[in-house]
Amino acid sequence: TKLILLDSLLQEKKMTNLTRFTEVSRKIVAVGRNYSEHAAELGNAVPTKPLLFMKPPSAYITAGQKIEIPLGCAEIHHEIELGVIINKQCKRVEKAQAMDYVGGYCLALDMTARDFQNEAKAKGHPWAMAKMFDTSLPVSPFIPLQSVPDPHNVSLWCKVNGEIRQEGNTKDMIFNLPTLISFISQYFTLEEGDMILTGTPSGVGPVKQGDVITGGIPGVMEISFDVVQRS
Repeated sequence: TKLILLDSLLQEKKMTNLTRFTEVSRKIVAVGRNYSEHAAELGNAVPTKPLLFMKPPSAYITAGQKIEIPLGCAEIHHEIELGVIINKQCKRVEKAQAMDYVGGYCLALDMTARDFQNEAKAKGHPWAMAKMFDTSLPVSPFIPLQSVPDPHNVSLWCKVNGEIRQEGNTKDMIFNLPTLISFISQYFTLEEGDMILTGTPSGVGPVKQGDVITGGIPGVMEISFDVVQRS
C-alpha cells in the first residue's frame, strides 16, 4: 500500500510539473518548415530531414501577458503551432517508443521577427534574433493527453482581429511526432517539461501594435494575446 501511495504521489508531482511547463522547461526545440504549403509560401524548399532551431524558456508568455514587438523589428509574424510537452528524460529513443515520452500538449504561437530572419538568411547567419526574443512564445495552459486522442489529426486556427489567417491540421505535417521526437533525441537530451514546437501551417502573416491574435484547437483550447510595440 505504501508503494502504491508513493507511486501515486510521484505521478501527481510529475503531472503538476507538466502543468507548470513554462516554469520547469529548460529548452524549446522548434521545427521549421514542417508543412509543405508553409515552406512554399516563404519560398523555401521542403526539407528532407527536420529543420531545427531553439527558443529559450524566457520567451514564454501566458494569458494576460502581451506580445512585444522587439526593438528595430518592422515585420513580426504569427505562426500557430501544436506544442508537445515531454514527460521524462528522452535520449536517443526509437520511433516505436517515442510517444511514451509525450506528457501532454499546448497551443503555441511561434512569433517571428520576419525582417530579422530574412536578413539573417540572406547573410547565412543564425536566426536567434528572429526567434528567441522575449515574448516570442505565447502559450496556452497545459492540455492533457486525453484531450488530444490523435495528435496527428488536430485542427489549428489563428485569427488576427477576428479575421481568419491560418487554418491547418497536423495530419499535413511532413514529419510526424514519433519521427520528430526520435530525431531530436539523437542530438539533444529532452527533459521533463521541455517542449517541441511542431511547425506551423500556411497563412502566416504580419501583425502590428494594437492587434489581437487569437488561436484555437476546436473544442479543446483557445488563446488570445495583444500585440504592443516594445517601448
